[in-house]
Amino acid sequence: MKAPDFAYQYGTTSKYGSIASEKALLLAHCSEVETDNDVPCFFYGRFTNSFLSSQCLVLLAKTVRSHFAVAQGLQMRLRDPIISVGSSQLRFEGFSSCNGVYARVDMDEASLDGDFLHEGCTNIDFNNPTIRAFNEVGRSEKLLLGIGEKETNFITQNENIIEKKVSLPNRWIKGLGNVQMYLSDMEYAFTLTKIEAIQFFRTVPKTPVKSDYYLVKETNKCYLSPVAKAKALRVGGVHRLALLFGLLTQVDAVSFYADANEQSLAITMHLKNIRMLFVFSSGVYRGFSGEGKTLENQTLTLPDNYILGMNELCKTNGVFDANLLAIESDISFKVKDSLVSTLSSIGLLGYDLQEKEHFYRRLPFKLNRLKSLNPRFTNAQKLVAKQYIQLNSRNDKGVVAEVKGTDGITHKVIIDSNQNRCTCSWYTNYQDKRGLCKHILGVKMKLGEGGSYI
Repeated sequence: MKAPDFAYQYGTTSKYGSIASEKALLLAHCSEVETDNDVPCFFYGRFTNSFLSSQCLVLLAKTVRSHFAVAQGLQMRLRDPIISVGSSQLRFEGFSSCNGVYARVDMDEASLDGDFLHEGCTNIDFNNPTIRAFNEVGRSEKLLLGIGEKETNFITQNENIIEKKVSLPNRWIKGLGNVQMYLSDMEYAFTLTKIEAIQFFRTVPKTPVKSDYYLVKETNKCYLSPVAKAKALRVGGVHRLALLFGLLTQVDAVSFYADANEQSLAITMHLKNIRMLFVFSSGVYRGFSGEGKTLENQTLTLPDNYILGMNELCKTNGVFDANLLAIESDISFKVKDSLVSTLSSIGLLGYDLQEKEHFYRRLPFKLNRLKSLNPRFTNAQKLVAKQYIQLNSRNDKGVVAEVKGTDGITHKVIIDSNQNRCTCSWYTNYQDKRGLCKHILGVKMKLGEGGSYI
């Protein structure tokens, strides 16, 4: 049964007006963590560059309202971005309506002048009046921002931003986990200067493109090629890159990253003290919620107290290097990978590509989401529990197993150092590009039975 989305009911309205003749925007918030709803304000202060910050948030809103895999004229239910407040940083995040584009605005102490009053992760009321408020900020103006309300002398100059009820979709939680796993595996490709970036993005088509293109960087130019070339970056749905064009005149540089399997592409826009990250799935009809990337390391059956302990460690550290945390906590890297994947799969961890470190997202710790959001994981556990997996051979070269499928067909699974293979239709269609099939996952779980956790 499909797990329901969590419904957010904002307790007040977002407000745009002035405090002591200064423009101010106080964003209503609502958190899935009940105690956070009693917090009047998470952050209160100013952007050091209000115009640039506002333009980044407008682009985030545009991304959330974009849908690239939906027929024209079909209305989709829009979602509000979420914001993580912690470690003296604000991180605004959201997905396109089709779930194939992820965007995040990272702001640290250098881009903010204010007080971090409470750590948390919350939805923020982000509709048309909110976006108009950001659009009204001039180049030399300052904007006071509150994630919640702190002041009582607030004067409303424009209409209150209408209260509404929204939900944090489960596909966003799944998408957050898969994006984090892709980001942590990505490698830096190259950086374009401002002029190079403007010249390149002018060549990006604005209308939908079905075939893949390849992004090629040569000594003095960057261009799109319909043919694969050495060290080129594969781009599916290349017209989606046009999202970035409106902010290019403000950038200092633009960096590109890709994963080894060419299943996603990341672009970081460097804007003074602000970074805006975009991650694109490998195709228009590939949403991040269905990737199954988090499943690759979830083959150990770990005790709940291990997962609870890792959750507390991550929450305490806020921002951390997972390898260093494993060494300090005296756990193996294999267990660390499994714990990171588990926490990521329920939306608790993100990854900072620039700093090469994880950050903790303060969503509720709900282990039941692990099963409800990952049916392949649950189905693989059932295969092990029902003893549907028979290991025919196991040696230094690899493992050969037979797995009885739910359709009554027995599938052959081969696991070796080169590749995991299965005779099922999922593997035939996707190989290992969308996570492990339930049969390979089940075999790996069985191999991990009775193993040492440390």
